Amino acid sequence: MLFDVKPILHAPGKHLTFQFDLDLSDMEFAGRHPISRPVTVEGEVRNSADVLKLSFTARSCLDAVCDRCGKAFLQDKEVPFSCILAEEVQNEDNDEIVLLTEGKVDLGELSRTAFILGMDTKTLCSEDCKGLCPRCGADLNLGPCSCKKEGDPRLAVLAKLLENNDHKE
Repeated sequence: MLFDVKPILHAPGKHLTFQFDLDLSDMEFAGRHPISRPVTVEGEVRNSADVLKLSFTARSCLDAVCDRCGKAFLQDKEVPFSCILAEEVQNEDNDEIVLLTEGKVDLGELSRTAFILGMDTKTLCSEDCKGLCPRCGADLNLGPCSCKKEGDPRLAVLAKLLENNDHKE
């Protein structure tokens, strides 16, 4: 979505607002398509002393799966983004400056990239998710499993000593 900023390009104090929906349902993450709902992008371009500042927030609700317990859940996702817009770039190493093309900026591409880069590498249903038992696969969030806990085999000799010591008393 090309957004024309020419009306405020040389007008300090002016701003333009925008809002649009973005379809990212084709994006695949770890074999899944978690962005099934539209991503709503809202923001503005503001001219402050002839410097154009672009800022927006991209929001959606994701179809997430917990990486610890495998439970499916809905996760609200909000990704803020801001940059400076310029007609020409003096320092090409600055990632915070986006070049305008004929007074326009591609908000669709910027918001798509920002939202994808803002995706979490690890998703949890809750911070204190206990996950699954590695032996029987029981969901430890629902309670302890019935597996017999094995001790560390390196400490078996100490366990025997303690056991023998308990029987002597």
